[in-house]
Amino acid sequence: MTGSGGSRSVRPIVVLLGLLALAANLRAALAGYPPLIETARDELHISAGAAGLVQASAVLMMAVGSFAGSAFGGRFGRERALGISVGLVALGSLVRGLPALGPLIGGSVLIGLGIGLAGVLLTGVVKEHLADRAGAATGGYVVSMMVGATAASAAAVPLAVALGGWSVSLAVWAVPAVLAVAAWTPVAWRMGGPDRAAPRLPLPVRDPFARRAACYMVGTSMMFYGWLTWLSPYYQAQGWSAQRAGLLLGVWSITQIPVALLVPMLAERRRRWRFWSGTTLACGIAGTLGALLVPELGLLGPWLWVVLVGVGLGAGFPLGLAVIAWRTPDGDSSAAVSGLALGVGYAAAGAGPLLMGVLIDLTGGFAAAIAVLLAAGLLQATAIWRIGDRPRPGDAPVEPERAATAPPPAG
Repeated sequence: MTGSGGSRSVRPIVVLLGLLALAANLRAALAGYPPLIETARDELHISAGAAGLVQASAVLMMAVGSFAGSAFGGRFGRERALGISVGLVALGSLVRGLPALGPLIGGSVLIGLGIGLAGVLLTGVVKEHLADRAGAATGGYVVSMMVGATAASAAAVPLAVALGGWSVSLAVWAVPAVLAVAAWTPVAWRMGGPDRAAPRLPLPVRDPFARRAACYMVGTSMMFYGWLTWLSPYYQAQGWSAQRAGLLLGVWSITQIPVALLVPMLAERRRRWRFWSGTTLACGIAGTLGALLVPELGLLGPWLWVVLVGVGLGAGFPLGLAVIAWRTPDGDSSAAVSGLALGVGYAAAGAGPLLMGVLIDLTGGFAAAIAVLLAAGLLQATAIWRIGDRPRPGDAPVEPERAATAPPPAG
C-alpha cells in the first residue's frame, strides 16, 4: 500500500483507526453550539438571524474548504493535509472560547474551513487505502462523526453549567481534536508526502454525474444543518428546557449511527443505491412533516419524528459519499468529484441556518423555516432518481490521463 507520495506500507486497520479518530471531531464542534444558542443569544443580545449566521458561517466555509480540498491535498499530500485540517478545527474551537460574537463567528469560520478540507481528503484517503471496503469505511467514519456529534450535543449544557459558561463549553472540543491530530501525525508521515507526478484534477463541473451528486448533497446538507441548528431551539419554543432539548438533539444524533454504518453496506452488497437512499429520505421527509404539523404526538412526544429524521439524515451523507467512491476510478477522481459535490452542497446548506433564522425573526414562528427543509428534501429526491443504480451514458468522471495536462492548482 502506498500513500499519495510513494509512502512506506501502512496496515489498513491503522489507517482506518486513524480516520475514525479524526472524523470524531468533524461534527462535534458544530453540534455543541445549538443547545447553547438561546443562552448565547441572551448573553450577547443577538437575534435569531445572528445566531443562525454563526452556524451558517461555518457551513459556508465548509464549502470553501471542499472546493480547495483537492488542491490542498495535492500540495501537502492527502494524508498530511488531513491532519492540518483537523488542527484548524481545534484552533477554531479555542477561539470560540472567548464570549463575544466576533470570536464566535471567527472560530466557526476556522472550524468550517477545517471540516470542509477534511471531508474531501477523507474520501480520497479511503479510495487510496481502503478501496476494497469503501462503503464500510465510509459508513465507519461517518458513524465516528456522529458519535462525536452525539457526545457534543448531549454534553453541551452540562459542560456549560460545570465549567462556568457557554463559551468554555464550546472550547472544550479543541481537546479531542488535538489528541486525534497527535495520533494521526506519525501515520501520515509514514505514508509519505505529496506526489508531484500525480494528476491534479480540476473540479468536474461538466460531468453529469458530478452535477447530480452536487444536487444530492445540497438536499441532504441543507436538511442536516438546518435541523442541527434549529431542532433544539424549535422544541425550546414548544416549552422544553435547554437541557431536555439538548438531549433531544443527542437522541437525533444517536439514531443516525446505526443507519450510517449499515445502510451503505446494504446498498453496496447489490448496488441498490436508489432503493436505500430513497427509502431513508422518505423517513426524513415524514419526520420533518410530523414535527411541523404535530410537534408532540401524544405519549410519543417528538421522539418518533426525531428518530425518523435521524434515519433519513444518518444515511443521506454516507450514501452520497459512497456512490461517489463507487463511480470514480481512483483517489484523485474521487477527491475531485466529492470536492465539487460537497462544495456546492455546503454552499447551499450554509444559507440554510441563516435563512431559517431570518424567517423565524420575520414570522415569529418556525413553520416557514421548516418548509425550507422540506423543499431541500424534494431536491434530494430528484437527484436520487437521476443518479439511479447504474452509470448513465456520459456519467464517467474525468479520467486522470485526460486531466494530466491541466495546470496544477495555485500554491
